[in-house]
Amino acid sequence: MKQALHLFIRSLFGSLRDLLPIILVIAFFQLLVLQQTPDHLVQTLFGLAFVVLGLTFFIFGLEQGLFPIGESMAHAFASKGSVFWLLCFAFALGFGTTIAEPALIAVAEEASEVAAEAGLIANHEQALEAYADGLRLTVALSVGFAIALGVLRILLNWSLQYIIMLGYVVVIVLTGFAPDEIIGIAYDSGGVTTSTITVPLVTALGIGLASSISGRNPMLDGFGLIAFASLFPIIFVLAYGMIF
Repeated sequence: MKQALHLFIRSLFGSLRDLLPIILVIAFFQLLVLQQTPDHLVQTLFGLAFVVLGLTFFIFGLEQGLFPIGESMAHAFASKGSVFWLLCFAFALGFGTTIAEPALIAVAEEASEVAAEAGLIANHEQALEAYADGLRLTVALSVGFAIALGVLRILLNWSLQYIIMLGYVVVIVLTGFAPDEIIGIAYDSGGVTTSTITVPLVTALGIGLASSISGRNPMLDGFGLIAFASLFPIIFVLAYGMIF
């Protein structure tokens, strides 16, 4: 209990330290440049306190829960020696974490509203939901495929650099043929997948897997899955725009 409390307090001070630069920037421009106090100052301070606590709980949860789970499951699958189930787990992990990603949900909903205003889809609730769900499903499938491919790369010791370069060549080619309306959404989709839920579990999976396989270096082979999770959504969403 004492150790857990000590770790929580350490995480709390770490969150304050991490948020301090942005707090100082806002305070500088608010007080010295704009020369006015923020509206609803008390509410703002309460909100800031909640942000610090929320970030603290999130980091504490990662350290105590998600990272150990991801690494232990990677070790367990590696010890069983089942490539099929390991790839299935990697795909399911990428798909499941992405479909629940808050940033992706927000971007998909915003994209559906903009598409309706531009006349690309019908402006009613059913069409908006279908467009947003289709976009989310496409991105989630792409991340699942990307994580499975990244795990296969670790197993077979493929070169990360060449896969990334080839992937971006595909992105450039597809960009030339994709509708203009989908290009910005596709490029942004690659960024929103690497957020609060996906990154910790996927990173833990890669490091745990590379640590479990003889001849693999966690520093060289354990990282790179996040790059795949950023790259392949761009490809999938560009293709989604070209097809639908």
